[in-house]
Amino acid sequence: MAVHPELSTPTPLPRLARTPSAFGGLLLRLHFYAGLLVAPFLLVAATTGMLYAFTPQLEKIIYSTELTVENPGAAALPLADQVAAARAAHPGGQLLTVRPGDRSVTTQVDFSDPALDADHQRTVYVDPYTGKVTGELTTWWTATPLNEWLDNLHANLHLGETGALYSELAASWLWVLALGGVLLWWRRHATARRRMLVPDLAARKGVRRTRGWHAATGLWIAVGLLFLSATGLTWSNHAGANFDAIIDSFDASRPAVSTSLTGTAAATSGGHHDGMTMGGAAEAAAVDPGAITTVYQSARDAGLTGAVSIAVPADAGTAWSVTGNDSLWPVGRDAVAVDSTGKIVERIDFADWPLLAKLTQWGIYAHMGQLFGLPNQILLAALALGLICVIIWGYRMWWQRRPTRTDRRALAGAAPAGGNWTGLPAWSIAVGLPVLFAVGWFLPLFGIPLLAFLALDLILTTLRRRRTPNIPVSPAPAGH
Repeated sequence: MAVHPELSTPTPLPRLARTPSAFGGLLLRLHFYAGLLVAPFLLVAATTGMLYAFTPQLEKIIYSTELTVENPGAAALPLADQVAAARAAHPGGQLLTVRPGDRSVTTQVDFSDPALDADHQRTVYVDPYTGKVTGELTTWWTATPLNEWLDNLHANLHLGETGALYSELAASWLWVLALGGVLLWWRRHATARRRMLVPDLAARKGVRRTRGWHAATGLWIAVGLLFLSATGLTWSNHAGANFDAIIDSFDASRPAVSTSLTGTAAATSGGHHDGMTMGGAAEAAAVDPGAITTVYQSARDAGLTGAVSIAVPADAGTAWSVTGNDSLWPVGRDAVAVDSTGKIVERIDFADWPLLAKLTQWGIYAHMGQLFGLPNQILLAALALGLICVIIWGYRMWWQRRPTRTDRRALAGAAPAGGNWTGLPAWSIAVGLPVLFAVGWFLPLFGIPLLAFLALDLILTTLRRRRTPNIPVSPAPAGH
């Protein structure tokens, strides 16, 4: 008996649109909107940070006369003679700090200047072998003008406190974007984890291929981005203040030697620019600068090696302090307090620092590209280039998703479809909200924009559902 064709071949059911889960929809929209709005700040931070990482090489080119010695001699002159040569070139101002030169590096002598603010000094550079002054610059916490310019460009775009909000906003959301992108990519490859590590090269040109490069590259640099976010926040204005408060509560601030010869303890030090200690008031009784040779030799005999900074006391009742300035691994941050006779009155070694203080110092040096020298700089450059590419690919996906039909043409793609994120399990809301509030309080430039996003998302989702109550939620077009 013949079988009717319509009975032999079952009619396929229509394919239903995938509806994102409450959590998936929220995460997708948060990643999309945060990336769209914060990415320009991240692009600037990555570009300026990569430039700042190579400051040492740029300084050697621009300030070669001041920083380097053409023909190093066999033995350096006594440090007091070098300071005397610097004083002859700069008769005014109080002697503040001295950083002895070694090999092909000049000696740097800092003087106060009434025409400058408290953060700036006049630095005189001296050939340690001949005593010849090779140059003089206005420095910022011992940093050259180029270093200061690049530092401010990266930190605040030369806009002061207002501009500093840009870098804190970028650092506050960088970790959110990195973790959110990894989680979205992980959910998409639930059955093929190995495919997460490489883009889909077999994909045709378009959104799918761009998304592969965007997500796979983001996955490779995610750990580095988390590190940059965390270390960058430690010296931001708002989150940095909260971080310092926590460090202080654990009594884990970076210690400083006491320079009091009367037994008064010194306060702990902190902050980004901690390589020098400013001298006392200009009206205080001056000390004999000739004692610096004895002080320096005493510090060397005590085991301080590498580059050091010598803070000159303001009066006879204060000791000299000599602190290691070596930012390479292993970090040389040992410090001693020395009186004018060369006697060590106190010592604090880097090995004795609290663990949190060590981690903070290592993090700062690594963030600035100093901890491991050139390899550190190359790694930072790779992270910056990777982030720049991820951002460009993200915006490219947005553009590729734009409607191209004549009656629906648009300049860019639509935002991800909304989902009922208020339908999350009760336990996740009970746990998640306190965590979000705690993180938002600690990171204000994360918490305030997040509250604004959640409020706006709830309003738009509610309005959309009232207008189209019977239309199923469409697939999220910006998914990973």
